[in-house]
Amino acid sequence: MSVQERKERERADRERLILATARELAEQQGWDAVTTRRLAEHIEYSQPVLYSHFRGKREIIGAVALEGAAEMAAALRASASTADGPRARVTPLARAYLDFAARNPAVYDAMFQLDGGLAFAKAATPEPLKDAFAALLVSLGEVAGDGVHPALFTEVFWASLHGLATLARSGRLPPQDTEQRTELLVNRLAVL
Repeated sequence: MSVQERKERERADRERLILATARELAEQQGWDAVTTRRLAEHIEYSQPVLYSHFRGKREIIGAVALEGAAEMAAALRASASTADGPRARVTPLARAYLDFAARNPAVYDAMFQLDGGLAFAKAATPEPLKDAFAALLVSLGEVAGDGVHPALFTEVFWASLHGLATLARSGRLPPQDTEQRTELLVNRLAVL
């Protein structure tokens, strides 16, 4: 292995450590607890080393959001792959989305609530975000109904899931009715 390859590997390892530490701090104490000073202390590198990877907290949030989008896409695809038929894939897909949001609240916030400097629904949208949407579209597009554009249907379904996830997390929806809400959403919107 060349010196250059070793340095690149070490740099990638440091970057993964920074992001993993940011995620851990955010999940435990919220994003307000994630500062460059605290990150530098936790990873035992100086702040200039941290800044050599990320220009600041906003860029770290964006990187965490991209990681989260890739993880969500994988979870959505895995959930939909176990069901037989278009309609049967929608309920596990909705559950996987809501489960991801509940299990990873800080990552979910990085993806959808915080400013990570990421563009959505634009040419400049990063691939992991496009892929997460595609993971929804592949299953939901099949149940959009006659005359309904699949991407538009997916946006509405996604917005509904996001609303359920956000309201449940804030305690505005009783947790015991989560399954009924999911079934109602699927039964009303997924027509096939």
